[in-house]
Amino acid sequence: MKKVRVSLRPMVRNINLPTVLKTTILPGDSVERLFIATQVGEIFYIGNESLRTFLDIRPRILKLGGPRGGYDERGLLGLAFHPQFNYNGLFYLHYSVAGTQGPGALSKSFEPNPCDPITLNQKWINRETQYNHIDTVEEWIFQSNGQSQKRRTLLNLRRPFLNHNGVNSLNFSPETGKLVLTTGDGGSGYDPLSLSQDNMEIAGKIIEIDVVKNTSISNPPVVTRFNELPLPIQETLTIMAKGVRNIPGISFQRYYNQYFKHVGNVGQDLVESIFSFLHYKPIPVPQLVQASLLKPEPDQDGFINFGWRGWEGAFPTSIIRNCSANPALNEKTIAYYDETIKTSVERLPPLTSYFHKDSRPDKFGGTALTGVQAYMGNAIPDLTGSVVFTDLARRDSQPQVKGVLAYSPVRTDGKLNDYSVIETDYNFGAQSAYYVSLGTNLDQTKLYLGVYGSMKVTDFNQGTVFEIVP
Repeated sequence: MKKVRVSLRPMVRNINLPTVLKTTILPGDSVERLFIATQVGEIFYIGNESLRTFLDIRPRILKLGGPRGGYDERGLLGLAFHPQFNYNGLFYLHYSVAGTQGPGALSKSFEPNPCDPITLNQKWINRETQYNHIDTVEEWIFQSNGQSQKRRTLLNLRRPFLNHNGVNSLNFSPETGKLVLTTGDGGSGYDPLSLSQDNMEIAGKIIEIDVVKNTSISNPPVVTRFNELPLPIQETLTIMAKGVRNIPGISFQRYYNQYFKHVGNVGQDLVESIFSFLHYKPIPVPQLVQASLLKPEPDQDGFINFGWRGWEGAFPTSIIRNCSANPALNEKTIAYYDETIKTSVERLPPLTSYFHKDSRPDKFGGTALTGVQAYMGNAIPDLTGSVVFTDLARRDSQPQVKGVLAYSPVRTDGKLNDYSVIETDYNFGAQSAYYVSLGTNLDQTKLYLGVYGSMKVTDFNQGTVFEIVP
């Protein structure tokens, strides 16, 4: 693969952690502008060479900060502009709601033990009290006076743990015109409650929402399962995929009269993976609910399954332990053997993967996938038509942590592809540079990179947004 080298051009400095980077055209305007949503609840845009506030919902956002005060995966997680935003002013938000903090679904940390069936068959009980927080998906409108207000709530979701809530979690599909919500598996590690493969669980899915349908339900119930939703809300939902661990959004890439869907699934211990698919058969939620009452369930051919929790990318999900006889080696045990077998044929193989440990000189050890975008521009010709992705932090970049850019050409034959690191010439100096988000413009001819200097949520205004240029 070709070695690609790019430059990073700073566009915005000294902001909070940028979780979403999107462009759109404001009503009454004709210029496409970059919008930046921060984790704490601010939305800015660049206008006339200055940073302007579009919306500030910080009072609505749950107070961030994990048990150790470190990186927290809640907050303002999704922002999507309606395809006709320039005319109707509609946009959509996904965020963790202030005042909804709970104790969590499990009382202690979790690791599966193949020798102990109890650890493999945990259940989420007392869901109305044993949860971590509530996420909401809302429709807002930008008004002629320049102010925005909430119009309605689409979903209220009770989440079992602090992490794996998705990020850049709202995007519109150019194929169906529907709003696409990507939800993580609910968090902890190893999907302890086995939510991602359960068709009734909202966690661990890619969901299409028909925002044209008005359910007339102003305050939807807080739910965890599709069959808990009122029928009018069920009728707005279709399911694109399951077997999700955690997803930094979905990217659509035009291919003749169809679209590739590119999705990154964040790994557990071994590997980060990017999946690509053209064809899928979305299943309406009412049909899925009815099917859940039948034994056996009807055929679901065409329903995309990324394989988690039985598979981590192209590999059976493993428990990794140090070998006592040789600390330089690791013991790898299949965590969920029966589930790995069950989903081995159903799952979609990844387009490409990269490892947390990789001794090859032209590769890198990754930490967590943070962005996946198709690039269709000509300014960086070696990347044209490829999938570009970002990792939070290279494992070999201590003490000043640095993230990494990489790319993989798109394949149409379904075979596993290789990837290549994209070298950058920007000097971050002694400052850490976590690569936290990746964005693009409307026609996918530009790429934007969100970088943050710390993973402590108490360290404010250490963010920079760059444009990736030749």
